[in-house]
Amino acid sequence: MKISQQIFPRVVALITSIDKNGKPNVMSASFLMPLSFSPKLLAISVSPLRHTFSNLKEVKEFVVNVCSKDLKEAAMICGSYSGKEVNKFELANLEIEKAKKVKPPLIKNCPLSLECKIVFMKEFGDHWLVVGEVVEEHLRRKDFEPLLHISGEKFLL
Repeated sequence: MKISQQIFPRVVALITSIDKNGKPNVMSASFLMPLSFSPKLLAISVSPLRHTFSNLKEVKEFVVNVCSKDLKEAAMICGSYSGKEVNKFELANLEIEKAKKVKPPLIKNCPLSLECKIVFMKEFGDHWLVVGEVVEEHLRRKDFEPLLHISGEKFLL
């Protein structure tokens, strides 16, 4: 690992998206950041090789589901398989629920879910920056410790 390639630790989230036919997908992400309080904006970085990227291009909505430390295994599963080939929700034992203002589902296992509508997408290097406006928040647990990613399979636990 080259230190110049890493800024760590980074919070881990499960990003849910949906395709134009209504099929949901989930991927792990640690390239995310807040951008603004008013309006509430956040950014995620997504490789165009990911199935989630196609979904974001088709349906301009996503949900950032912040992981607590107990969701490390689920985060590893969601980052290791393609949603084109397997149902990662079942494989990772994730319970979904309907969102209030966007089409992609929420993950009930996560202590915090942020429903977002895309306001900007642009390619930067080998990833795309996707900016979403938070249109609904779901705080299930206040007293959680977020899962923090260092690199590869290394987490701060």
